[in-house]
Amino acid sequence: MAEERPVALITGAARGIGAATARRLARDGWAVVLVDRCADDDALGYPLATGAELRTLAAALDGIDHVGDVRSPDDVAAAVDVGLDRFGRLNAAIHAAGVIAGGQPIWETSDEAWNVQFDINVGGARNLIRAVVPPMLDAGDGRVVLVASAAAQTGNPGIAAYNASKAAVVGLTRGLAADLADSGVTANAVSPGSTDTAMLAESARIYGLASPHEFATHHLNRRLLSSDEVAGSIAWLCGPDASGITGAVIPVDAGMTTGV
Repeated sequence: MAEERPVALITGAARGIGAATARRLARDGWAVVLVDRCADDDALGYPLATGAELRTLAAALDGIDHVGDVRSPDDVAAAVDVGLDRFGRLNAAIHAAGVIAGGQPIWETSDEAWNVQFDINVGGARNLIRAVVPPMLDAGDGRVVLVASAAAQTGNPGIAAYNASKAAVVGLTRGLAADLADSGVTANAVSPGSTDTAMLAESARIYGLASPHEFATHHLNRRLLSSDEVAGSIAWLCGPDASGITGAVIPVDAGMTTGV
């Protein structure tokens, strides 16, 4: 007999916001399918999560670990099939996979740096949507949550490609919500500020900062966000209390974009 727990599939799940979301949902009684590439990318200047991180997290949460690259429609479809085969449904899908590259003005940004950000941050979200929305529509219920960024609303030197990719995630969320209309499936995004993750450490390196904590000056409370704080909002969007919300972009940014 299929388990009665709600089921969430999370990309970029091995660490950072994805891992925090998996922990939060599991704590709230969800079954989780954890998806990550678990390999580095030569177009990026920092190491990505490992297979050991993904397996360790899945074991701790009694979840399913699935190695797959969100840039591959086949990989994402296979991950969705794993969840459907094991649990019979997917109640929520969270696209937390994301990368950053930069350090140059946009006219000097390489095709490789541009493509890796759009292919993962935006294309990966599209691949997840294409794979997971049809079974949600069949069920008449579901939650899709995409992770955007405060950078979608700001202009930041040296990371215009990242700005553009995250702005595209916002537009994708709103368009998806309109497409879903009265289907019972909702689409929303969270837009984090400077969150204490490996990606923020890379951002500090790009800007030549001594510590990622220097980004805290952009927040009204003068501290970095934790991944758990962002995960709390994602989990809420996945739950029944958020049933009346779709097409929204929730700023979890400690006031970073208040004046934007």
